[in-house]
Amino acid sequence: MRIFQRQPLATVGFNLRPRRGPFGGGNQWVSQLSAYLRRCGYHAVYRLDDSVDLVMGTHAGIGGPLEFSYDEIAAEKSRNPRLRCIQRINDNDIRKGTAAMDAHLAAANRAADHTVFVSSWLRDYHSARWFDAARPHSVLRNGADPAVFHPFGNAAWREGETFRLVTHHWSDNPAKGFDVYGEIDTLIADGRLPGVELWIIGRWPSAMRWKSARTFSACSGHRLAALLRQCHAAVTASRHEPGAMHPVEALQCGLPLLYTQDTGGTVELGEKFGVCLGDDFSASLDKLRAEYAALRGRLLSDGPAGDRMCLEYRLLIQSLLAARP
Repeated sequence: MRIFQRQPLATVGFNLRPRRGPFGGGNQWVSQLSAYLRRCGYHAVYRLDDSVDLVMGTHAGIGGPLEFSYDEIAAEKSRNPRLRCIQRINDNDIRKGTAAMDAHLAAANRAADHTVFVSSWLRDYHSARWFDAARPHSVLRNGADPAVFHPFGNAAWREGETFRLVTHHWSDNPAKGFDVYGEIDTLIADGRLPGVELWIIGRWPSAMRWKSARTFSACSGHRLAALLRQCHAAVTASRHEPGAMHPVEALQCGLPLLYTQDTGGTVELGEKFGVCLGDDFSASLDKLRAEYAALRGRLLSDGPAGDRMCLEYRLLIQSLLAARP
């Protein structure tokens, strides 16, 4: 008797291989999306050959650990006109203080049939420099794995309780906003922000000396999520972030966001799920606490979940492949 074997819908080749442990937002993205596509009937691989129908490409920084280059993608497309390529762009020069990243992305983009930006802010940044916004593109924001970053076990803040703020960063780069976190720490230590506690998870500049904040070593996954769920709101002052994962992870754990106006793509999350931090820290916190219940309710039903992100990518992949002649 002949046994029917279902063939994969299509083969998607990723140019970044998932790695265990904390390797940034790109690693979380490829880990979630490749597993999701397999569940949906696709074959996800980390190579480029004749079997690949579509390349789902990202970059891992200049000289980063890519499985194959965009030059190789362009060469394969010249041999196989049916091959399609999506380039996911999640970085720029202004965030890192570099001078070659934008040009690196522009050169890679020549192989792309469709470009994905992780925030509208990042799209507009690159459109002002090299990207032609008339070309096919989408804005698909990052999402955190809902099996790890979820609100179950996160107790809602109640009036009269200590209001616990948290921030977490793998990098100790001062541009992550440590000057702002230091100000909050000082205000709490001096008694000018009564009823507020600050938690710092991860790394920070070696010269920093916290006065009142509780500090925790860098962690990821379930341990990080468990710490986040013990807090009530997240604060971020990280500059020029294209689509940072740290606010996404906190939001998914049930924490509304206190953010600064120069946080790049994070502002798009903050406008929906948070309050902008102004010059008057106390007034900003009062506003956050006043709107806390409404903000938390909104993010619990409409937060930036990874499964929603994966669905958006799947629909994009489907549309490109189904439209091939």
